[in-house]
Amino acid sequence: MWSGTVRVRAGMLELSGQIGTAAPHAHRTVQVVIAHAGEFTLADAHGTARRARAALIPPHRTHAVVAGVPDGMLVLVDPDSATGRRLIGRTADADDLDSWIRAASTLLDDPTWLRDGRFHGVADPGPAPHRHPAVSRAVALLRTRLDSGPLRLSDIARAVDLSESRLAHLFTAELGLPFRPYVRWLRILRAIDLVAAGNTLTAAAHGAGFADSSHLNRVCHRMFGIAPSDFRDVRWIIEPTS
Repeated sequence: MWSGTVRVRAGMLELSGQIGTAAPHAHRTVQVVIAHAGEFTLADAHGTARRARAALIPPHRTHAVVAGVPDGMLVLVDPDSATGRRLIGRTADADDLDSWIRAASTLLDDPTWLRDGRFHGVADPGPAPHRHPAVSRAVALLRTRLDSGPLRLSDIARAVDLSESRLAHLFTAELGLPFRPYVRWLRILRAIDLVAAGNTLTAAAHGAGFADSSHLNRVCHRMFGIAPSDFRDVRWIIEPTS
């Protein structure tokens, strides 16, 4: 069983609470698993299983949680984000479980990554007091258009009077994510928010701009290895997007 509190913001999902088991799977996010007490048991695609206090798993690597812990942290980070790229750099794109455990050990006592019981991306831009006004306008437009079909960089750039290349650069520099991954996260955040508010998966999918609930499930499975309905016993906190 997975339970506790899930905090979600653009580029990152963080579960604090009970870490449950998971069958072998792979997804596109970078994964950090940390036991606050005791150890969990993780397995890789080679059939190797290890008990560990922490592991840092690169994207698209098959893994399974054989035994969980009652108090831990699971963090899923978009590989296109600044934080995701920094984490991938620590794993050297490794396939084996022992490398994942060694890579995570460097995070445990580093306050730039872990402090106050939360996971922090050292390369995350954070709030920008002097953000380019066109970026603020673009984000506001995206939020209002999530349920209106495809969102194209060219259309948003035209609406905020910038070239596509300039707006693309600003998104990566000021928000920590390129345009398309940022839009994908906005859709996921909207869908999770709607599910947490009691809406059906179909209503949440349409409200976030997905074609249907199957489309929403496919995107979440590719990103996280789970569907929005899999975390039934958690408290969702949707943190403000930049």
